[in-house]
Amino acid sequence: MFSKKTVKDANVRGKRVLVRVDLNVPLNEGAVADDTRVRAALPTLRHLVDHGARVIIMSHLGRPKGEPDPQYSLRPVRRVLQRLLGRNVVFVDDIVGREARDAVDRMVDGEILMLENVRFHPGEKANDPAFAAELASLGDLYVNDAFGAAHRAHASTAGLADHLPAYAGLLLAREVETLMDMLADAERPFVAILGGSKVSDKFGMIDRLLDVVDTLIIGGGMCFTLLVAKGIGVGRSLVEEEWIESAKTMLERVAVNGVDLLLPVDFVVAADIADDVDTAIVGREEIPADMMGLDIGPTSVELFKEAISSARTIFWNGPMGVFELKPFEAGTREVAAAVARNNRAVSVVGGGDSVAALKKFGLEGRVTFVSTGGGASMKLLEGSSLPGIDALQDR
Repeated sequence: MFSKKTVKDANVRGKRVLVRVDLNVPLNEGAVADDTRVRAALPTLRHLVDHGARVIIMSHLGRPKGEPDPQYSLRPVRRVLQRLLGRNVVFVDDIVGREARDAVDRMVDGEILMLENVRFHPGEKANDPAFAAELASLGDLYVNDAFGAAHRAHASTAGLADHLPAYAGLLLAREVETLMDMLADAERPFVAILGGSKVSDKFGMIDRLLDVVDTLIIGGGMCFTLLVAKGIGVGRSLVEEEWIESAKTMLERVAVNGVDLLLPVDFVVAADIADDVDTAIVGREEIPADMMGLDIGPTSVELFKEAISSARTIFWNGPMGVFELKPFEAGTREVAAAVARNNRAVSVVGGGDSVAALKKFGLEGRVTFVSTGGGASMKLLEGSSLPGIDALQDR
């Protein structure tokens, strides 16, 4: 059970409620290219409006350098949010200045106002107490629903809780409950699928998963460091040399814990990462010295699909190759399809590139749960502290 108070525990009628959501969405020529995170914020916003709150939305977008930058304005996101909510969303080109204060003062119950990108202010990422206090002066209550930013100790994700009663939003609570329940009470067999480029990013999560999973599948660029740790040459494939010894220790833990570790047995290789490059399929001990593995091969796909089909709990985080390019998309596409096909399993997809892959292959509606926070979900699963959650009121 989620241990923090949620927005459902708060009396919000007539109150000015500062809501931190995660609207850090991709833009294409000034328009929102993917509205997944906007849709994820809707339940909390609707709850607040339906209960008569005066809703003040805060979010970041992109990586501005602590000052206004038009390419990172939230104005395009406001248009999408307005359409999805079916109601007006007032926008102010301000965060804590007079324009913002005056707009808040004019609000009536059930109205929604969106502040400009909080990272336009240098006090946001610095978690400056003075900036947090200025933000807090706009509201009576604080709700954090930005799970994707919960691992950041910023003013709008943690600092505000020092000044206002702080509650979790519905999305944040569901994210934490789903991921923690998966670790604590997974139906077996439990299969975890990890990919992506760097094994160093996921060592903490792997360490935790080795205590609970039955099968661990590792593909993507991160598998090559493990193969080198097993004494296998990988050509020019991505290897984190400084993590080879840690990989050897991890392999020892796999054996001690009795986990079935599945690594690719063949690869799609090429000399360059490009759409029009010549490719070949080779066994994992046959990667040419001048080539690199950029996707798992067909035999590996069948091996992984067999394990996925028998699972009753599936966790997937990270692609099997450079799926953005057609020559290297098949491994990720087939693994994603196998996860989607297993409708007897609880399937949890952990944010980032895995979500992009689901969307690319038209499978996003066919898994049980999709996390909105790649980095936050990894930190939570590895047992690290998340400042944006720790700051909230306990039950």
